[in-house]
Amino acid sequence: QVQLVESGGGLVQPGGSLRLSCVTSASGFTLDYYSIGWFRQAPGKEREGVSCITRNGSTYYTDSVKGRFSISRDNPKNTVSLQMNSLKPEDTAVYYCAADPIPNAQAMCVTALSDYWGQGTQVTVSS
Repeated sequence: QVQLVESGGGLVQPGGSLRLSCVTSASGFTLDYYSIGWFRQAPGKEREGVSCITRNGSTYYTDSVKGRFSISRDNPKNTVSLQMNSLKPEDTAVYYCAADPIPNAQAMCVTALSDYWGQGTQVTVSS
C-alpha cells in the first residue's frame, strides 16, 4: 500500500512563506513513475487542485496561486515540494499530496481523482 506523507504546514502571517514536502513511506515505492499533485480543501469547500507536476517536470498551477507557488520534485530523494510565497488568508486549508500515473498535470489537478493520497497538513494564514 502506497503511503504519502505531507509535512511543512503551520501558521503563518499574510505575506509569509511555507514549504510543503511530500514523501512516500512505502518501502520499494518511488515517486519517479507518477505525476504528483498538491490539493487543498478549506472548510465548507470542495477539494481543489493547487499544483501538479508530471514525471518529466511539466507543471500546472491553478490561477489563484500562479506567481506565488512553485512545485518541484527531487526524484533521487523521493520528494515533491510546494514552495508557497506571499500567502493570503484565502490559502488557508488542509493541503494534500497525491500520486497518479496520469501523464497530464492539468488533468490531474482538475479531476482530483488520483490513486494515492496523503493524510494532509494544515496551512493557516492569519495575523
